Amino acid sequence: MREVNSFVKGIRDGLPICFGYLSVAFAFGIFAAANGMSVIEALLMSMTNVTSAGQLAAVPIIASGGTLIELAVSQLVINLRYALMSVSLSQKLGKSVRLIDRFLIAFVNTDEVFAVASSQDGAVGRKYLYGLILTPFLGWSAGTLLGAAAGQWLPPIVISALGIAIYGMFIAIVLPKAKRHRPTAFCALLAVALSCVFTYIPGLKDVPSGFAVIICAVIAASVMAITVPVREEKPNE
Repeated sequence: MREVNSFVKGIRDGLPICFGYLSVAFAFGIFAAANGMSVIEALLMSMTNVTSAGQLAAVPIIASGGTLIELAVSQLVINLRYALMSVSLSQKLGKSVRLIDRFLIAFVNTDEVFAVASSQDGAVGRKYLYGLILTPFLGWSAGTLLGAAAGQWLPPIVISALGIAIYGMFIAIVLPKAKRHRPTAFCALLAVALSCVFTYIPGLKDVPSGFAVIICAVIAASVMAITVPVREEKPNE
């Protein structure tokens, strides 16, 4: 099987992801600053995690003084998909990819990186993959740095307005799929309804935000998995 193993090609393929991450990470940096995190703290979070949804969920937990267990479980639930994507991508890795390379590449195996790497014809080598993850990592880190720095001197009303951008990003991710696939729309609406329950119902609103996110996600996903399971397509005989 032909192996795609050009570092330059990896960088070139990763540039569009890098530019997309700049704007999203900038919004995250603003969000982190609005919740009391310093520029260094926000930057270190992005450099050591590289997960937009996970980081967005972690900031309120940290700001509210949540427990480490709450933080760890919420990250496990939110980021579990990365493990599945890494297992899938491992089937396309070329012979040049060593064990240590697998750990490093998996660290930045985001949704977009996975999609680009999986779409390559043939196997993918370690030089290509290092080029592919380099620019998105730099874009995510630089965007966070700029956003957090801007959050230190922008007026509060501007920070509040820009903070909405991070939520707009997730709406943009979910909405196209929800419009094409009704069960996805129902799952999202169920999660929203459950979140409202934990926000406004006496007693339940005292549940820490991190555990509320975990419970809503697990219940919504479980209900849809039971009621509308994904049918495995059988090959034509």
